[in-house]
Amino acid sequence: MAGDLPLAIDGASLDIPGLVAVAREGRRAQVAEGARAGMERSRAWVEAAAASPDPIYGVNTGFGSLARVRIDPALSSKLSSNLVRSHAAGVGEPLGEDVVRAMMLLRANALARGASGCQPAIVDTLVAMLNAGVTPVVPSQGSCGSSGDLAPLSHLGLVIMEGPAGEAWFRGERLRAGDAMLRAEIPRLTLGAKDGLAITNGAQATTALLALAVHDATVLVHDAEVAAALSIEALLGATRAFHPSVHAQRPYAGAIACAAHLRELLAGSTLTDSVPGKVQDAYSLRCTPTVLGAVRDAITHVAAQVQIELNATTDNPLVLVDEDGPNKAFGAGLFHGEPMGLCADYLRTAVGELASISERRLYRLTTGNLSARLPPALASKDRPELGWLLPQTTAAALVSEIKSLGWPASLDSIPTCEDQEDHVAMSTTAARRSAEVLQCARHVVAIEILGAVQALAMRRDEQPDVRLGAGTRIAVELFEATARDRTTTPAEAIAEIEGFLSRGALQQAMA
Repeated sequence: MAGDLPLAIDGASLDIPGLVAVAREGRRAQVAEGARAGMERSRAWVEAAAASPDPIYGVNTGFGSLARVRIDPALSSKLSSNLVRSHAAGVGEPLGEDVVRAMMLLRANALARGASGCQPAIVDTLVAMLNAGVTPVVPSQGSCGSSGDLAPLSHLGLVIMEGPAGEAWFRGERLRAGDAMLRAEIPRLTLGAKDGLAITNGAQATTALLALAVHDATVLVHDAEVAAALSIEALLGATRAFHPSVHAQRPYAGAIACAAHLRELLAGSTLTDSVPGKVQDAYSLRCTPTVLGAVRDAITHVAAQVQIELNATTDNPLVLVDEDGPNKAFGAGLFHGEPMGLCADYLRTAVGELASISERRLYRLTTGNLSARLPPALASKDRPELGWLLPQTTAAALVSEIKSLGWPASLDSIPTCEDQEDHVAMSTTAARRSAEVLQCARHVVAIEILGAVQALAMRRDEQPDVRLGAGTRIAVELFEATARDRTTTPAEAIAEIEGFLSRGALQQAMA
């Protein structure tokens, strides 16, 4: 099977499933032989250029606003190592190990394109660390996304290069970098000309966060549609709003797919379309394909942009050895995080809407005069209890928190580096917030699922001959015991379902 083989890094063929497999599932990686020749050619040019009398940014000059300062070739190694050490200025809680592993894979893949001029040994070392389970400790805050994710990648670089600084996780222990690499039997490197730039100049922290978020959002929108179908059925909804001819009149791909999924989930239900004379439902039911379809389309767009970024060179200068002329180093701005920052803001807005409409359906389930004669708060009649009031309150709090996280980080820019970097992306903040919003939204969907399953159980208690939809029946069988368990707290039930969703288990069960 392809999943059992090492993932080949060649700078051109990485995709989101491959990244997730390495970052979260421990799939091994290897450098494709076809990539090595390109790296060696660009490295040979850099080594020759380092001794050239002509100024070449970052090779024989300083960095940023210090680009006017010439550097003696004998100091190239010190220049690179000083760059990494000085830029390791991150703060805050460490990024998750899956995010850092994704960063490592992404940086290795970008360097494998052969346009950075670094030692091929840097890529080999990153791959060896991935395969051995050495994961640098990378603080989550401190990157503006331009010139790339300087601070996060520098903390990664501390582990690669020789020196006393840096930390890494290895076999469950947080160790000094040198100890972790020694235990893993991976030699640390002496950096040379341009190697410091090659390690640090890229948007890989942003892209790692966003790529994993896109993967998770793809799973979550499926689960949100299952939650919606459960609520629509419990609320005796009308399915005419999901008819294929309806959505052919406004043919957004996401809405068409969502409506089809709802029809599939609700097929055969005797609860839907059971209220005589009902013309249409409230927006949170009737407009589910429109809203979640737009979420689907947003995810599709973001995934397409991320796919480009996965196999992009994000460095400065670029070393393009096939170009004419003696100076093959091109100063440009491909490290700038704007493409990913805008996508992260878009994704966060879309996932926020997914949570918002989920909470509105839950509110109808728990509100007596809106719930098609369900018990107020979904409270059982045989005992005094508050039912599902507080979980709905939790969902409301989460949706409000999502709104507070929704401000588009990409709109902000604070100049840095003596105004050399006078427009920055703030893409890392945008991507980090996207992961936070996803976590909140997954909890909201879990709460809706539990409320809807409980409501459907109550319908069946009253009408034993009720037949559920082909897909909703599977979801009820999965979650009814948890929804009706009165020996646990709602928090415990929510955590159980959220964990089920976060593993992609509901999507697998419904396949």
